[in-house]
Amino acid sequence: MVAAGKLSVVIVMVLVIATISNSVSADPDMLQDVCVADLNNAVKMNGFACKPNFSASDFFFAGLAKPKPTNNTMGSFVTLADVMLIPGLNTLGVSIARIDYAPGGIRTPHTHPRATEIFFVLYGELDVGFITTAEVLVPMTLKQFDVFIFPKGLAHFQINNGKGPAAAIAVFDNQNPGVQDIPPTLFTAMPPVPNSVLSKAFQISYEEVDAIRSKLA
Repeated sequence: MVAAGKLSVVIVMVLVIATISNSVSADPDMLQDVCVADLNNAVKMNGFACKPNFSASDFFFAGLAKPKPTNNTMGSFVTLADVMLIPGLNTLGVSIARIDYAPGGIRTPHTHPRATEIFFVLYGELDVGFITTAEVLVPMTLKQFDVFIFPKGLAHFQINNGKGPAAAIAVFDNQNPGVQDIPPTLFTAMPPVPNSVLSKAFQISYEEVDAIRSKLA
């Protein structure tokens, strides 16, 4: 009886450890070589259903080779190659992006709720940083070929304070990292975040809230 009791305890401990291990891993282990996303499948799940047939084109994307126009309000352009553009990324737990910056261009403070980001400067010079949950800014000036890490879920930014254009490659440990740009998230959400909330949070007037909304819109 004593031996049986000890065996039961061991079995329970193994099951608990296995459950914890599965819950904290970034992505579950794959059950097949590939699972190319069937983007037209109506079945909704954590990821996408697998296509019955696939080709090399499902694993290919040529959209990061050339810079994109940055003549917009923020002076930057993000080309994200995630599972929506590369269906072969489904279940693989990775994605990639190119970011182009005009002189003075900025990627405003934002978060990736599902991914850590490895940031590699192709050319130019960028001032970057992330903010911890203790409200500590971790800044760095990056030059060509420098690498910086933005931890998962933390607000971060990049700005080109140089005189010429800049570009970077970002790699994420998720096929769909997600992004929340903090200014538009707060000021252009639909239905709108109440003026009373934004006014109190930022210590500004209702008129200033409306002015910010109109600029971001």
